Amino acid sequence: MSKVVEVAAAVMLRAEGREFLLAQRPEGKVYAGYWEFPGGKVEPGESVRDALIRELQEELGITVTDCAPWLTRQFTYPHATVRLNFWRATAWTGEIGITAPLEHSAVDWLKCGESATVSPILPANDPILKALALPTTLAITMAEIEGVERQLERLEEALAAGLRLVQLRDKGLPPAQRMWFAEAVRQLTQSHGALLVINDDAGLARRVGADGLHLSAASLAACSERPDFAWVGASCHTAEEIARAGELGLDYALLGPVKPTPTHPEAAGLGWEEFARRIAGNTLPVFALGGLRPADLAEAQAHGAHGVALMRGW
Repeated sequence: MSKVVEVAAAVMLRAEGREFLLAQRPEGKVYAGYWEFPGGKVEPGESVRDALIRELQEELGITVTDCAPWLTRQFTYPHATVRLNFWRATAWTGEIGITAPLEHSAVDWLKCGESATVSPILPANDPILKALALPTTLAITMAEIEGVERQLERLEEALAAGLRLVQLRDKGLPPAQRMWFAEAVRQLTQSHGALLVINDDAGLARRVGADGLHLSAASLAACSERPDFAWVGASCHTAEEIARAGELGLDYALLGPVKPTPTHPEAAGLGWEEFARRIAGNTLPVFALGGLRPADLAEAQAHGAHGVALMRGW
């Protein structure tokens, strides 16, 4: 088996995470003309973070001041097998290509979730482009507790305020009522351009035209192949379950509880350090779940989470 080359790749984000940077490989390099996330090889004895900062200083003339791990993907090219350690960089000093010469033919800012305006893009980056289209806040419905009407009112308010990802849970509702609720939620999400995933009911997801399916941990364990939906996620409790979700090619996972929750106030929760340990090296976006609020987003991302999943806090 060929040696795996460790690479630090920077997902540089601006405009509150709505835009990301791609750079074009120059003439004389392998895959010249292809677009990629900037970065480069991790040198012996160097951490991924240090390699990321060094590479961006050399390539773009900037100094990254805020970055955190996000995803890890392995890809085999004809010339090498690389492990791409994608880190999100959200703050830096200097202007790209101003304080030092660019080592790329060009750079461009693209909008997350929209079709790329540059091509060709290195094939290893396709899953990363999809992950960038995934909103960072996931709202989970709790109509069984709050009531269907009040839940719809709150959901409409949240969507109007910018929420763009909803998981319909409420598996305890009578089937007819859950169907009605799902149809109402689908109308709201469609009218606001938001994504809707249905928890553990592929039939219901198809009937209401949902964007995807969310698997329980039990359903994930029983799953032998990725369900046929545009978006598929899963609830996980261990690093092994997250790895399994990645093997199936799912689009995201939930991990928690990070903090004590109203339903289980006696449980301490994982805490941020243990959360970070369990998602280390993850190949897909992972949402932090359990006792969280929107204000916890920055802390979650600093520990490697894609975003936060909220039941009561949205």
